[in-house]
Amino acid sequence: MMWCKTVIVLLATVGFISAEVYLKENFDNENWEDTWIYSKHPGKEFGKFVLTPGTFYNDAEADKGIQTSQDARFYAASRKFDGFSNEDKPLVVQFSVKHEQNIDCGGGYVKLFDCSLDQTDMHGESPYEIMFGPDICGPGTKKVHVIFSYKGKNHLISKDIRCKDDVYTHFYTLIVRPDNTYEVLIDNEKVESGNLEDDWDFLAPKKIKDPSATKPEDWDDRATIPDPDDKKPEDWDKPEHIPDPDATKPEDWDDEMDGEWEPPMIDNPEFKGEWQPKQLDNPNYKGAWEHPEIANPEYVPDDKLYLRKEICTLGFDLWQVKSGTIFDNVLITDDVELAAKAAAEVKNTQAGEKKVKEAQDEVQRKKDEEEAKKASDKDDEDEDDDDEEKDDESKQDKDQSEHDEL
Repeated sequence: MMWCKTVIVLLATVGFISAEVYLKENFDNENWEDTWIYSKHPGKEFGKFVLTPGTFYNDAEADKGIQTSQDARFYAASRKFDGFSNEDKPLVVQFSVKHEQNIDCGGGYVKLFDCSLDQTDMHGESPYEIMFGPDICGPGTKKVHVIFSYKGKNHLISKDIRCKDDVYTHFYTLIVRPDNTYEVLIDNEKVESGNLEDDWDFLAPKKIKDPSATKPEDWDDRATIPDPDDKKPEDWDKPEHIPDPDATKPEDWDDEMDGEWEPPMIDNPEFKGEWQPKQLDNPNYKGAWEHPEIANPEYVPDDKLYLRKEICTLGFDLWQVKSGTIFDNVLITDDVELAAKAAAEVKNTQAGEKKVKEAQDEVQRKKDEEEAKKASDKDDEDEDDDDEEKDDESKQDKDQSEHDEL
């Protein structure tokens, strides 16, 4: 019995020790730029990130993150850490996004790179391992990107995952497991999951249509056929348009000048269109022919689709029309429970943000009302002044008139 307890304790200890945190960045240090590198890729107009909790927050210190600060700019900054592989263990990528500016068009995603990335030259075409996070542009694009690189090509998820589009903080979590399954969570709630092979086009299809198979010549896939005994009625054919019987030639119509008068054409109420015979059930109908499939000789299974052999850099590489997005709470780990615990704080953060924002909105509402009232009062005063000027002018005209009469 004692031996059993010892084994359990050892297993628990080994499990605890095996958990790895590869990157944790909460931007709680004013010197965050010492570990983050800005890209200097030529030909791009880059914007700067600034450290701030934003204009409304739950905790002024804990909620600090890096915020895009200039409109219509590219943003490219990255941080390197000790390289790792996720072989035989989960990979968890998590971070928070707060589109405080009520974003109209811009990215809010992260990219994971291998160690070959030149951080000072990071740009949109730099090869990456994973791209994950929200992307918004107008009402038509509000999605969560989940893109993996596989054999030198980027593969997008085949499912549409909708992102959050309000102004509050939201946690985005991607979990990739060694059994080639995945989950996407927003604020600790699963919004999508499945199998990597099913939801990305990494591999050739397992089956293809048999190239040697053709539909038999006697295969009848017509559900109905024309009734051979049905005949077109003798009075069926009528013109589609006829001269208007109620039209008369205008009195001022000159045949020599205007040509021969012709009445305008109108739709013929007796026109029935093209005649079609009645349809009967086809006694020889065999249904729709289905092309037989065979095993695809180009299909090669891969039980390592999940595998990233080397990850050692996380970067923000994006474009924003309207700046103001705050990124925070970056976490890369193999510990799913640790990530869930970190993301669990989002509800308190959102509640605090909403409370502060509602108070700010109320102050702004009252200010707007006061300014509107002042503007209205000024308009009334101007109208009164105009009326007084008109009265004075009228009185002067009257006095002048009486003087002239004298």
